Amino acid sequence: MAQKPIFVATHPRACSTAFERVCSDFVLDGLYSTDSKRQVFMTRRDALNCVHEPFGDAFYYGPERLSKRFEDDEEGRKRGGFTDSTYQTILDRFEKEGAEGKRLFIKDMAYYLVPPDKKSVSIAPSLSRIERGVGTNGNEQHLTNDRTNAKSDDGKGTNQLEQSAKSSNPTVIPEAILKRFHFTFLIRHPRSSIPSYYRCTIPPLDEATGFYNFMPSEAGYDELRRLFDYLRSLGEIGPHVAGQIENKTGHKEAAEPAGKVQICVIDADDLLDRPNEIIETFCESVGMKYDPAMLVWDSEEDLRHAKQDFAKWNGFHEDALASSSLKPRQHELRANSFGGKKKKVKSKHEEDAEWHKTFGEEAAKIIRETVDANISDYEYLKQFAMKV
Repeated sequence: MAQKPIFVATHPRACSTAFERVCSDFVLDGLYSTDSKRQVFMTRRDALNCVHEPFGDAFYYGPERLSKRFEDDEEGRKRGGFTDSTYQTILDRFEKEGAEGKRLFIKDMAYYLVPPDKKSVSIAPSLSRIERGVGTNGNEQHLTNDRTNAKSDDGKGTNQLEQSAKSSNPTVIPEAILKRFHFTFLIRHPRSSIPSYYRCTIPPLDEATGFYNFMPSEAGYDELRRLFDYLRSLGEIGPHVAGQIENKTGHKEAAEPAGKVQICVIDADDLLDRPNEIIETFCESVGMKYDPAMLVWDSEEDLRHAKQDFAKWNGFHEDALASSSLKPRQHELRANSFGGKKKKVKSKHEEDAEWHKTFGEEAAKIIRETVDANISDYEYLKQFAMKV
């Protein structure tokens, strides 16, 4: 049985793109280096086809767009080159790339699949009739969401996928399609991700990114949590947690029972502190062979592939492109009351002072409000993070 495509669901500025380069082709030096996960897996071009943030095309630019960011900027949408992209055309791309025989590795923002601001949900119009699946090796699967033909269990003709959207499915993707992916999750504390994302929406980076204003709704934690809970309620992930599984002897067990997928959540700070152990545990969880060489991408070929893959999101991945490996980061230490030392964690006052100095008073206030608004969702997901 073919392995499902790996789908790393995340939020902006969570070290996701550097993680990706491990598979397709990052020393993280500063506050704003955020792309480690994708880079890790870009090194594995022999076994994986990496697809970088595909659903943003439909979310921002296409006829089914959910975001208001470019709603009044037709020229901006055209510059993106994705004005014809729909959720269906993106799934078609997956099928084409999956037909090459390699496993797909998809990294994307959960909020690209969810209507912003908790608006009502309905399946994307282009997915009203699905005739071909993801990763089916060319075998047609008639997954119909045809409102004239579909029947519910009570025979009243209510469409099953529409019911799912009306009840608990938070996304515009039919449940049957979501079930075709092996979902994993990447998170980072809002105090790191939010100021990093804010920086991408102001000069000088905004000229490169094309994002000229900060939108708190793009923080992405709420949507990620809702997707996580939905998949968990379906039994698509869990009950076991990668890196937290122990048998009766107290030793970690290797995997879920056949046909089950572990809950696999990576906290970016853990990734940056212990990249080898985190990546190895991740590989074990998704059924991949781990190789320490995945953490190095210093060849011209690696850089060429990364530039090509990251081109459409210009300005967001400069730190990742400048990196060549993923190594454990070094922490500034401070003395504790027992005479020893521990990792220095900035106080709320220190964070606010830094943001005020970097971005100005008003911006610092917006950043603080956005950070605080997303901490509860982060902490909820954090309890499921792998431990190594």
